[in-house]
Amino acid sequence: MTEPLNDPLTPYGNRPMVTPIVHAVNYEYRDFEVLRKITDGEIDGYTYHRDDNPTVRAVEKQIAALEGGEDCIVCTSGMAACTLVYLTYLKTGDHLILFHDTYGAHYKVSLILERLGVEVTWLGADEAGALDRHVKPNTAMVFVETPTNPMCKIIDIAAARRAADRSGAMLIVDNTFATPYHQHPLEHGAHLVVHSATKALGGHNDLMAGAVVGAKGDYDKLWFTRQAIGCTLDAYSASLLERGLKTFPLRAERMAASAQMLADWLNVHPRVSRLQYPGLYGSPGYAAALRQMRNGFGGMMAFDVGSTPEDAKRFVSALRVIVHAVSLGATESLICVPYLTTMLYLPPERRTSFGVAQNTVRLSIGIEPVEQLMQDLEQALRSTQE
Repeated sequence: MTEPLNDPLTPYGNRPMVTPIVHAVNYEYRDFEVLRKITDGEIDGYTYHRDDNPTVRAVEKQIAALEGGEDCIVCTSGMAACTLVYLTYLKTGDHLILFHDTYGAHYKVSLILERLGVEVTWLGADEAGALDRHVKPNTAMVFVETPTNPMCKIIDIAAARRAADRSGAMLIVDNTFATPYHQHPLEHGAHLVVHSATKALGGHNDLMAGAVVGAKGDYDKLWFTRQAIGCTLDAYSASLLERGLKTFPLRAERMAASAQMLADWLNVHPRVSRLQYPGLYGSPGYAAALRQMRNGFGGMMAFDVGSTPEDAKRFVSALRVIVHAVSLGATESLICVPYLTTMLYLPPERRTSFGVAQNTVRLSIGIEPVEQLMQDLEQALRSTQE
């Protein structure tokens, strides 16, 4: 009889096609020497779920490979991932540069950081070309999202890195909108890449997770913070995330192809104005998008409907295929009015200060047939003329 291997999950080498969901919170130590080797990092092993989990670790390695990074740390949400970065690398007296045109919850985190003695400067995405003017000797971090949320503007990652280098600052890039299918920020100079894995990486509106990708040394530092504050992802969500990653390239390809067709059509529609999509030829940021994006330009766009908030509301309410909901990157096409949803974290006077209008909508393209989406958009746009 063939002798089994040592691995209890694959005793004869016939590994499962799905990473097992390990719900264990704690682990038995065979002896004190094994405990020592695990805690000293000499061997792979697990002690307590807040420290590590084999299901979580499997998906971390897959996301790291997608981004071309050495390692990845996964946590409970996209904002948890961003907060891990802030708490790991910023201290009292440091200067942080953020952009208004990024997910609104960063505003709340910035208030906490300011209470901890971090100086925060907010810039508009259109000021990214003059970023070096705002870098100070104490600038420790520049955090950008490109394409931006919600306006889908492009920030040149390589140029941002050159500006950050003036003070030795870290450049952090939120790659949630672009996804690693379309953009590898590490190749263009980012020190770390963050994701709301809730979005396109998971892709099915059924999990929340965040990820940070970088060098092995960064993993060790971020692991320390995650272990300390206790935001390790649960094993079941990690398994759902791994499932989503299996179809991620197919979904990303379909979404980008449909988005390009719809953006070209909407760009000349009489009821649509100020359409923002990275793949529009000749648009601001198009040249930078060509340099740093690949395989298309993603599935996100923003545009103004009609001329009043009521026009946007009437349009969204008339949609039958596209779903009125927040989030993005899902198999379903999703739409929202940022002024009333994702920007609610901001005071009203700040929501429109960087280009978001009360009739701006943010559209996330799903995997439905593009003809079906076009018909739905057309019939809803007609409703704004009534």
